[in-house]
Formats: sequence, C-alpha cells, structure tokens
Amino acid sequence: MQLNNIPSIKIGVVAVSRDCFPASLAENRRKALIEAYTKKYGAEDIYECPVTIIESEIDMVNALKDVKAAGCNALCVYLGNFGPEISETLLAKHFDGPKMFCAAAEESQGDLMDGRGDAYCGMLNASYNLKIRGVKAYIPEYPVGDAEDCADMIHDFLPIARAVYGIEHLKIISFGPRPNNFLACNAPIQQLYNLGVEIEENSELDLYEAFLKHADDPRIPGVIKEMETELGEGNKKPQILPKLAQYELTLTDWIEEHKGYREFVAVTTKCWPAFQTMFGFVPCYINSILTGRGIPVSCEVDIYGTLSEYIGTVISQDIVTLLDINNSVPKDMYHDKIEGKFPYKHTDTFMGFHCGNTCSQRLSFHEMRNQKIMARSLPEEVTNGTLEGDIVPGEITFYRLQSTADCKLRAYIAEGEVLPVPSCSFGAIGVFAIKEMGRFYRHVLIEKNYPHHGAVAFGKYGKALFETFKYIGVPVEEIGYNQPAGVRYPTENPWA
Repeated sequence: MQLNNIPSIKIGVVAVSRDCFPASLAENRRKALIEAYTKKYGAEDIYECPVTIIESEIDMVNALKDVKAAGCNALCVYLGNFGPEISETLLAKHFDGPKMFCAAAEESQGDLMDGRGDAYCGMLNASYNLKIRGVKAYIPEYPVGDAEDCADMIHDFLPIARAVYGIEHLKIISFGPRPNNFLACNAPIQQLYNLGVEIEENSELDLYEAFLKHADDPRIPGVIKEMETELGEGNKKPQILPKLAQYELTLTDWIEEHKGYREFVAVTTKCWPAFQTMFGFVPCYINSILTGRGIPVSCEVDIYGTLSEYIGTVISQDIVTLLDINNSVPKDMYHDKIEGKFPYKHTDTFMGFHCGNTCSQRLSFHEMRNQKIMARSLPEEVTNGTLEGDIVPGEITFYRLQSTADCKLRAYIAEGEVLPVPSCSFGAIGVFAIKEMGRFYRHVLIEKNYPHHGAVAFGKYGKALFETFKYIGVPVEEIGYNQPAGVRYPTENPWA
C-alpha cells in the first residue's frame, strides 16, 4: 500500500549576516552547509536561496519572494554569523509554514580574527526576537554546529515540518456522536481550530444514506478482488466482502467530495452499537485499509485519536494504529514467556488491543473474523468485519495528543516495543513493554485523565513527536513521558 495523504516538504535555506560582519562568511558557510546536506541526504527536499544574504529588511523581502517562488513550504534561517535579529525574525514571521533556526560554529583556531562569526551569540538574540514577535520556530537541542552538524539538524527538522504543515492543512471528518459510556473519547474541538485543523461533523444517518446509495456501485467487484488479494488465506468471512467493499467506496467517495480546500484528511466514525444492526457488519477492516493508505480512521468518534494517528503517520512516513491500553499481562504469561528473556518487570508490560483496525502489514498473521465482544449480545452474522492477528514485534512509540475538558492541550510519549510473545487472545493485539510503564500508567495516563485510546507508531519517534508537540503549542510541562526509575513524578508517593 502507498501512503498518499502526507505532505512533501521542501526546506528553503536562507543565510543571514549582520552588516558589521563579512557577508562572505555567511555565504561560504551556507554553500558548505548545502553541500554537506546534499552529499548525505540528497537534494530533493532542500533549496539554497541564492538571492541574497539577509542583512536588511529589503533583503528579507527578496529572500521571502525567492523561497516562495521555489515552492518551499518550510524554512531554515541559517545564522552564518551573528545575524540581524530584526530582519531574520521578520522573515520567519512572514513565511507561511514551519520554520527552524540554526547557527554556524567557528571552523578553526587558526581563523578566529576575520573568520570569527559569533553566531553562538547571535542565536540568543534571534530566540529573544522570536519570542517578542510571537513567532513559533524549531530550535534544535544544540543549535550551533559546522556544516555537517547543521545538515543533520535540518534533516531532523523534516518530520517535524511534515507534521506541522500536515496539521495546518488537515480536515478531520467525523460521523456520529461518541457511543454511550465512551465519554472518555469526548474532548472540546476548540483546540482543533487553534491548531489550524478543519473539522466536519456528520450524523450516522448521513453515512448510512451515502452507504445505501453505493449499493449497486460497479466498482464493488474490483474492490472485492483487492480485499481477497490482501486477505489471502485469512479470508475467513468471504460473504461479508461485498458490503465491506460498498462501505470502503462510501468512505473514499465522501473524502473526495468533502475534502474541500484541504490537502489532507483523517476520519473518525461511530462503529457501535447500532452500526452493526443497521449496516450489517463491523467497519474495522475498512478502517485498517484506509489507515494503511495514510488516511487514519479512528474508532468510537475519537477525534483527537485520529489527529494523533495522523501526526504519527506524517512523522514516521509509515502506517500507524490506534489501540486500547487494554489489559494486564497475566502473571503466568509473564513468568513463562517474558521474565529472564526480556529486560522488563511485570509492571512494565501490558496488552494493546483493538477489535480489528490494524493494517495487515502490521500484523504477524491476519484473519477476517467476527467481533467477539459484539457477538456476545448481537447475532454473529452482523458482527463480521474485524481483521485479527498479533501485532508485529519490534520497536514502537505509544503517544497521544489530547484536549482537556477545560480546553488545554496536553500529550504523552513513551517508547517501547511489542514483544515476540503470542497474545493467546483475539482482536488486533500485542504484548507491549515500556520501561516503568506501571508508574507512567498511574502518574501520567490516569493522573492526567487520558482516555483509553493511544496511537502507536512503529519505530522510535519520541524525539520528533516531542518537538512537534512543543512547536504546535503543547506546554512542555504537559508533555508526559515514562520517567526512568529514580526520577519521581510530582504526584508519586515518595514512600510507595
């Protein structure tokens, strides 16, 4: 499957120079930076602004025109020397897109007379001016370096830029209110607008009407063949594929017809309890298909869940999933299959689960089944449509962006892994391990009132997620993480 719902980023690199320093110093350092970047990472996502070295406000205007004409949708302001804090921060202010600042280090002890640029000092003034202008920009952990160092900083900025740009050009399409007893997935949408996300809220009746209109869609047989190919031997419920194909076309057509002026889309739907009896199936497999194409579809009208998934998709440029932080690992399973084999305590482990929404490419094996929980109270024939299997072992990042009831942004991030341990259970499920999960669960997830859904990216993406959340306005003190042993949470009992 090809991810086709994420931005491509082109970063314009603009060098700046304070007029009492040699402009050639900034120009030569910029050329060395571009050479180092293209040698290591290629030239596809970077552009060297050749128009001028920015020394004045007029230079800033000319550089802004140049990077826009070159199709740049992200910006790197490079302090080749001390730099003019007014002009350089005005450039960031007027550039419409994500931006970063980094600065040149001195190259040699033999060139500290005319070759000293003082950009280490200039970064302080730049950051001060960004603050008083209210301009958001990414500044690396240590933002001063030689050409190779700064090339790495710019490359680290790419996933952050993709996420920021994607959020600002995203529409979330939702269907239906949250299911009863799932208030945990409810959150004020004001912060979506504050972030620049567009939201389109629809009724389940709107979706059902659109579904009925697709009953005889001539594309259905072709979609069924695609499903049969993907499912292979896991095609255990072939009788439900026509309706699932009809539903897939309903959603994909809705997305195209309602995308409007937005470049990217994420979706969230109400998937129970009336969905099964009215539509005649569960939508989990279709959610997995679209998520595998880079269009996250979260369950239970979890709007911030699908936004979290989308952020992970564009950062990782890979498939993500949304899971319940669901159940504990039985002690006998821990003793038999984990203890002594992996470096985790029992309380570091848990099981992440959802009915069947995880893309087949992220499952060790997969089968089309019926939704076991729903089938306890509904006829089995209307609960078919889950894609079940154990989640592939490997590194993961568990994370979520959330608005609180009083409309404040907060987030959490925890890196860990899915263990190669059979789940012995049903659904799309895996045995997860995160260092100090028990304390993190109590003093971040519970203490900060997070819902049961967490997004999962397949790999270690904590660094980029942290910087993205900072950039979009989540207070640093509201970004929770799994603190190591010996580092106490504010609410943690010191004698526990």
